[in-house]
Amino acid sequence: MTQPQDDAQIPNLSEDEAAELSVEHQLAEQVELLSAELEQLRAQVLLERADLENQRKRLAREVESARRFANERLLAALVPVFDALEAGLASASDTDPLRSGVELTLRELTRATESNGLATLAPAPGDPFNPEHHQAMSIVEVPGVPPGAVAQVFQKGYLLNERLLRPAMVVVAKAD
Repeated sequence: MTQPQDDAQIPNLSEDEAAELSVEHQLAEQVELLSAELEQLRAQVLLERADLENQRKRLAREVESARRFANERLLAALVPVFDALEAGLASASDTDPLRSGVELTLRELTRATESNGLATLAPAPGDPFNPEHHQAMSIVEVPGVPPGAVAQVFQKGYLLNERLLRPAMVVVAKAD
């Protein structure tokens, strides 16, 4: 505060009036302090609300992920069953009476696992090699197959809800 230069301009206040001004000044300071504290608490509440909302969203994502991949171990354990059934079909003759039963079993197993998110990775010869889904077992020169493409499939791969469960094992055509 600046001091007035002319004492004649300052009115003479009684003690009661001076005390009243002092109390008003103290109340105004207290209101300012409480207002600042209130703003600080509002900001803190907003941060805590945002944090709770983020936790809720993260938990929802985790629950969804757990639901989508809950049967991963079971489906991974069934992958060798597919391999065995397909190997049995490959070695069985067309006249074998058990062939139709094995085909039916494989078809039903495929239908049941596909409805639970399992997808087969079986690249055809000439398909581009994808290192995210294929595992190269060897590189060979194959006429008629573009360089860097799949030349042969040793073993099918599998995806579970777009996540790699087992890569397809392939032979890749050599670049010239």
